[in-house]
Amino acid sequence: MEYKILVNNPWQENTVVLYDGTGEAAVVDCGCFSRAEEKALADFLTEHHLTPKVLLNTHLHPDHVFGNGFMLEHYGLSAQASQADEFLLEHAVEYAAMLGLRGMTPPPVLGGYLQDGEKVRFGNSELLVIAVPGHTPGGLCFYSEADQLLVAGDVLFAGSVGRADLPGGDARALISGIKDKLMVLPDGVRVIAGHGEMTTIGEERMYNPFLK
Repeated sequence: MEYKILVNNPWQENTVVLYDGTGEAAVVDCGCFSRAEEKALADFLTEHHLTPKVLLNTHLHPDHVFGNGFMLEHYGLSAQASQADEFLLEHAVEYAAMLGLRGMTPPPVLGGYLQDGEKVRFGNSELLVIAVPGHTPGGLCFYSEADQLLVAGDVLFAGSVGRADLPGGDARALISGIKDKLMVLPDGVRVIAGHGEMTTIGEERMYNPFLK
């Protein structure tokens, strides 16, 4: 499996395209806010002859769902996420406005719910759904064991962890989930966070001050 990270919107959110040799792809956390960002994603898919088959959300904060309407309109894909986060969609426009971002189109409803332990498949690839609540009630990570790759959303960052002071946040649940479900993965697993640079499980196990 290969991946492409596109940094989108004023929050510098990482939109992730996962794809393999079949030409099928998964788009995770489509955060495109502007037409230019939408074009960059579409151009990448076209240039690499990719057909997006699934649209996934690690969680449903506005910066991670800005592009869901674009994916539905242009590729016919509705997002899949945790039902526990669905309430965040209802307030996405209002929440974004509170943070200074106006002009957001209300995101479309979810097309399906994902649960802990479920498998998401596209092409020859398989992602394990790992539920880690705390940043939001329905926080999910997507793990490819075969490729030693974890898309962690805003659960785990290089040297940090997700905020737990937003609606539905729970710091204790977040740290517990990271330790119990992510820190048991092999050291060499590469981690794509929802913002910022990549890291590895081994680096975070050794150096992340929030996990001591």
